Amino acid sequence: MNNNLFLDINSSMTRMLFRISLLLFALWISKSLMSQSQTLRFAFYNVENFFDLDNDSTRAYNAFTPEGEQRWTPGRYFAKRNNIFKTIVAMGEGELPAMVGFCEVENEKVLLELVNRTPLRQGSYKAVHYESEDRRGIDVALIYRSNVLKLLYSYPVKVTDPADANFKTRDILFASFEADGADTVHVYINHWPSRFGGQLESVERRMLAALTLRRHVDSMLMVNPFAKLIILGDMNDTPEDESLTLGLRAFPPSKVKKEDDLVHLFTNANELGHSGTLKHLHSWQIFDHIIVSQGLYNSGRGLRYRPGSARIFAAPFLLTEDERYLGTKLFRTYSGPTYLGGFADHLPVFIDLEWVSTP
Repeated sequence: MNNNLFLDINSSMTRMLFRISLLLFALWISKSLMSQSQTLRFAFYNVENFFDLDNDSTRAYNAFTPEGEQRWTPGRYFAKRNNIFKTIVAMGEGELPAMVGFCEVENEKVLLELVNRTPLRQGSYKAVHYESEDRRGIDVALIYRSNVLKLLYSYPVKVTDPADANFKTRDILFASFEADGADTVHVYINHWPSRFGGQLESVERRMLAALTLRRHVDSMLMVNPFAKLIILGDMNDTPEDESLTLGLRAFPPSKVKKEDDLVHLFTNANELGHSGTLKHLHSWQIFDHIIVSQGLYNSGRGLRYRPGSARIFAAPFLLTEDERYLGTKLFRTYSGPTYLGGFADHLPVFIDLEWVSTP
């Protein structure tokens, strides 16, 4: 057989199988939307460099373009987008999440293509994104199901360093939602400064982010001590680090003492279904967190945290064999300059909220 003809046939079959898989996803999503449950899933996912294909003339960093050092081709972009939607669908476990927060998203364009050009369009998702001053052009963002949640308002909370006017990092995204016309939930999406250059050398910058967030939380609790807050994000620190304990004042449920302490739901890996959200050498660590206010954790009416629902989503397709350090590791999109074609360098996390009412 002519080799070119064989390749044409093989390519056609691949495209046909891909279209069939997308159709099956769409049908599955449609079926899941027919019966709404009494829980709402709130999730977070560091998606590892979700860039579009365009060269951004306003940024010095343009590695993720077809001509850039990462050789970010249309095929790689489409594969990345489809991997994200597949993860979100799988994470829903039968019903699409009500809200998904992201970090490492370049712009609103990639979000709109994610929710409008994949089977996620069946979920009536809308996007919230603000451009930040991050040097690489990666931001936090979120998508939400507009038929489940009503966006009341949103804005970015800037993280600044009074001692360094040149300090730039991602904003914290704040958004308030009304659920079913019956309750209000306030959400924070975070991506704190990285450990690049060393943990000790960068710890003060993460503390800046923690204190910035804490001040905003305090302002919310001052207005309403029972406000229902959800803090999600990649903090680049573990639950035991001072940015979380001293800066944000987020503790395991058993160690919450003061009325305005926050409840950290991701402190015990044994209860989360996996050992961590990212792997460094041989060790898994929790860098991706979900923290809630006591008003949400202890609520006796309306929405509250469903006990035991906090999870690290470690589906097998997100992992691959770790030949060097044994066990499994994350199936990443890139390892340095090498394209692997995987999903991301972090695992997603989620919690469920449930409706309760007093007699």
